[in-house]
Amino acid sequence: MAKEFFPDQTPIDDWFYDVTVPGLSELGKQYVLTDYQILDDGKVHTRELQRLIDTVHENGGGVIVVPRGTYRTGSVFFKQGVNLYVSEGGTLLGSDDISDYEIRMTRIEGETCPYFTGLINADGMDGFTMCGPGTIDGNGLKSWKAFWLRRTWNPECTNKDEQRPRLIYLSNSKNVLVAGLRLQNSQFWTNHIYKCDHVKYLNCHIYSPAAPVKAPSTDALDIDACTDVLVKNCYMEVNDDAVVLKGGKGPWADTAEENGANERILVEDCVYGFCHGCLTCGSESVHNRNILIRRIRVETGNNLLWLKMRPDTPQLYEYITVEGVSGRMRNFLNINPWTQFFDLKGRKDIPLSIARQIQMKNCTCECDTFFNVKTDESQYHLSDFTFEHLKVRARNNGFTEDAVEGLVLKDVLVEEI
Repeated sequence: MAKEFFPDQTPIDDWFYDVTVPGLSELGKQYVLTDYQILDDGKVHTRELQRLIDTVHENGGGVIVVPRGTYRTGSVFFKQGVNLYVSEGGTLLGSDDISDYEIRMTRIEGETCPYFTGLINADGMDGFTMCGPGTIDGNGLKSWKAFWLRRTWNPECTNKDEQRPRLIYLSNSKNVLVAGLRLQNSQFWTNHIYKCDHVKYLNCHIYSPAAPVKAPSTDALDIDACTDVLVKNCYMEVNDDAVVLKGGKGPWADTAEENGANERILVEDCVYGFCHGCLTCGSESVHNRNILIRRIRVETGNNLLWLKMRPDTPQLYEYITVEGVSGRMRNFLNINPWTQFFDLKGRKDIPLSIARQIQMKNCTCECDTFFNVKTDESQYHLSDFTFEHLKVRARNNGFTEDAVEGLVLKDVLVEEI
């Protein structure tokens, strides 16, 4: 196989090509929920499930098996050596009572603070697998309705004001595999990985509805200060951004130890249903480098590549390539200031942000706007963009060549419709 490279010509490591998914028999000694009084009886079995996780860990590891049926739980915390397998017809269903989720110091929306934990939590793991053909369901309808009701009373209501848990939160971990699962109906972000490395999401179906009740801020995958992440053969349809690169926010975010860069992120062979952004940098992000998204199909989405430029955060987005895309979206490229919950925290100047070495190539798409880019040199500078082999049908071209310093166009056809 010919050697492939990330956008800055760093070779793509062999790790990215290994898409092996272990079978149940390869995950260690099996512990089936129903053998430990965790039953399909409508009751919330958080304590029993956590006790089982602790037991498997103390016994040297193995795999917890969710059999056919529906099993309810609040927040649980996996430990080293304990894997999770959800069988065909099996569902691990989150409680819709917020009191079933612990409050701990956690990472949320670009900062570390006390907040509700996820449904599935794993911290400090080396080698953790969650897989199987079954479902992990966040049971989010009640919390979505509560969020929108609060918004009618307080239009400035934030995600933290209407408290609700994420579906999966993985932190400070490495060699993680999430494969084959249906991950759906999260109350808040669906998957959040923080300060992790070598994480694979393979063949997953990630979903939350946009109607009849919108599932607010249910991002498919938030990648937060992580390195070496593969997202392959996944279907993503959520009422917010799909793959989101985060890493911190605030006027001095680039100097805080809790924040960090995302590097060597590969998203390939995926299908997107509705989402706000297929690949989004922000809204809490300081440095993203060597990001490659390729061979994807967009059924309907708002933005293919979305760079959210925060005026209160120094940001560097560089060496990002989007290629081999087909489908329909509102904006082919969206770069605009992002002022949601803007706060300079006493800083007098606006920190300058930079987006450079951005490539979009080999795409055949239809969109409302091809080039939705606002220039604002007081806040950010755009340079060294390449558009190559693009065939785009757009209601509005929007293109302005002087928006980007060092813009390169090769075989670009934008047909206005």
